[in-house]
Amino acid sequence: MPSDSTDIACAMAHGDVPSPTGDRRLVAVFASPVARQLVHLAAHVGYDCVVLDPVEQLEGVPCFRTAEEAGIDDTTDVVVTDHDRPELGDVLAAVLERPARWVGVMGSPRHTAPHVAALQERGVAPGDVARVHRPIGLDIGSRSPAEIAVATVAGLLADRAGRSGGTYEVRP
Repeated sequence: MPSDSTDIACAMAHGDVPSPTGDRRLVAVFASPVARQLVHLAAHVGYDCVVLDPVEQLEGVPCFRTAEEAGIDDTTDVVVTDHDRPELGDVLAAVLERPARWVGVMGSPRHTAPHVAALQERGVAPGDVARVHRPIGLDIGSRSPAEIAVATVAGLLADRAGRSGGTYEVRP
């Protein structure tokens, strides 16, 4: 039975109309196990996904060596999937020169954010360093690459919709 066409969100949920996804682009930085899961899941919710890695590639995923080649624009969400790579500072500094919609670095809030020092060493302006979100994703207790990807994509979708990403409050 078709849904109530006056509620566009309901109509989309029932498959009566397609979700508008033309403005969703995801650049996963570094070819990691999390990046593989992230681009797989994000593609299912309408993201155009690529990987940016100056050294490695993920088979079956478009991969680019530089931020410029990756085509980062104002519709792009950038997720750094490995904060321990030696190229972190150089790659992230190049990303911040682009007009990305959102930039985030994975990592535990219990540990020092290595991207801050790496960017400061390269003379990146404090305002640009502040554009980088960390931690990222919803706090669901993620442990595996797939769980991290679910939390990250859910957080990106919430941010795009202007939502907190928290649980719904049940109201009588």
